[in-house]
Amino acid sequence: METSRFDIADYLDSKEMIAEYLNTVIESGEDKDIIMAIGHIAKAIGMSKIAEQTGMSRPSLYKALSEGAKPQFSTIMKVLKAIGGQIQILPTPSFEK
Repeated sequence: METSRFDIADYLDSKEMIAEYLNTVIESGEDKDIIMAIGHIAKAIGMSKIAEQTGMSRPSLYKALSEGAKPQFSTIMKVLKAIGGQIQILPTPSFEK
């Protein structure tokens, strides 16, 4: 019996699924996990499409969103916008001024 490699990008087929996945990773992940998740989402949407929308090259995107990468915040923001995401800050229950 042959098994295929699991690829989360195969399951990110709706805006809702993408948002749920990224929010889950943000809640429980570290920055490296978030970068990888954004890369999975970009792959699911299509790197060529994301490259076109961000003005970046495909190789630059792959490099910026690969394991161990430390992309600039501006790169993350460009990709988030291209994948239809946004950052929203909500106070946590333990927040005190």
